[in-house]
Amino acid sequence: MSGERLRNFIGGEYVDAKDGRSLEVVDPSTGETYAEAPVSGAGDVDAAFRAAAEAFPAWRDATPGERSLAMLRFADAVERRAGELVEVESRDTGKPLQLTLDEEMPAMVDNLRFFAGASRVLEGRASGEYMADHTSSVRREPVGVCAQVTPWNYPMMMAVWKIGPALSTGNTVVLKPSETTPASTLMLAEIAAEFLPPGVFNVICGDRDTGRALVEHPTPQMVSITGSVRAGMEVAAAAAKDLKRVHLELGGKAPVIVFDDADVEAAAAGIAEAGYFNAGQDCTAATRVLVADRLHDAFTEALTEAAKGTAVGPPSDTGAFYGPVNNANQLERVQGFIERAPSHAKVLTGGERVGDSGYFFAPTVVGGLRQDDELVQKEVFGPVITVQGFSDERQAVEWANGVDYGLAASVWTQNHGRAMRMSKALDFGAVWVNTHIPLVSEMPHGGFKHSGYGKDMSMYGVEDYTRVKHVMHYIGG
Repeated sequence: MSGERLRNFIGGEYVDAKDGRSLEVVDPSTGETYAEAPVSGAGDVDAAFRAAAEAFPAWRDATPGERSLAMLRFADAVERRAGELVEVESRDTGKPLQLTLDEEMPAMVDNLRFFAGASRVLEGRASGEYMADHTSSVRREPVGVCAQVTPWNYPMMMAVWKIGPALSTGNTVVLKPSETTPASTLMLAEIAAEFLPPGVFNVICGDRDTGRALVEHPTPQMVSITGSVRAGMEVAAAAAKDLKRVHLELGGKAPVIVFDDADVEAAAAGIAEAGYFNAGQDCTAATRVLVADRLHDAFTEALTEAAKGTAVGPPSDTGAFYGPVNNANQLERVQGFIERAPSHAKVLTGGERVGDSGYFFAPTVVGGLRQDDELVQKEVFGPVITVQGFSDERQAVEWANGVDYGLAASVWTQNHGRAMRMSKALDFGAVWVNTHIPLVSEMPHGGFKHSGYGKDMSMYGVEDYTRVKHVMHYIGG
């Protein structure tokens, strides 16, 4: 990386943007600019896709074992340099240093190692004679050059979720990180270049116009984005004009359903942790609690106390559970939700900015809400947890499903039959029982409805980056 002046990474090396435009990169824990990143234009996008297209044939034709070995070596290097990566990531995001090193880096390395091995065990129908005198077989092939766009809440993690399945199956990539968090992704590309051929993994920086140019470019055969619903809709519409494949992981509004037989203290502690981790900037965050009326008051009190005990601070603060929200616009957005809360809502704790510098927001609990309130229906993407009371299981399911999103949910109960019924009834891509937010490389992550389509992680995610070809041989005499 080139000091405080960031550059694109194309064809295995750092290169300047062609027209010299740049934007400021701000440290969210101080609100101060620490670097400049290029705003890539059409020429930069062309150069990146040209590099990816030139690298594709050789990478496609490498054996799964050869690609796997390169990915495993990449994973080992990421593990060795975890401390450096976390320092860069924390400067971009404000995440606590030690927490990020302990929680995110091991998962990233595990993801890379999983993807490295997964491409060697792709499955299809057995070859056979499904028509007399003809033998059929199925080939799984890489899609081609892929365009990928990642968000600012987990810059490195989301980059790994995208490049892992794409690269391991023989695709090449041009990835654009969020304009507010480009640095750690560029460092990942630099590390990867030690083990991957030039042009296999390219990173270009820029703004929304850069992203649009990426999606609309004729070269990529697939576009994958993790971002807002609005961004996902724009990508899907643009990709449709050229019939590109689309993979969307968008927003969420996870319901957390607490029944009256749940352990109040354990549920409150677990939900607070899953709601405030990463300042609530997680599409699966436990931010919308539905609690049985009989347990409502006791649970709300316990959750409020858990919120008050959640520490907020800069990356160096070893006692902080989360840092700032990512940028000034996001802080304004979170504040706006609280300011617009209806008169019947009650902020039980928090609801305000913390400190005079940086973008810190206090852990917040809001009660007294109704199903059609904005705070219940819209994704806040900040450290705000809402609480509603419900009367019975039917109402819990109705209210839980009564949003546009369908990414994740959790159920807290000791009743096994109820847990199974709720798991079936909830219209979400992931359902946890008596926990919320754990993910593993072997299991899929992805949603329904306005949360998008396609799966990250798991063999389902790997298969998303392949195409299926039927080959038939005539074997008659």
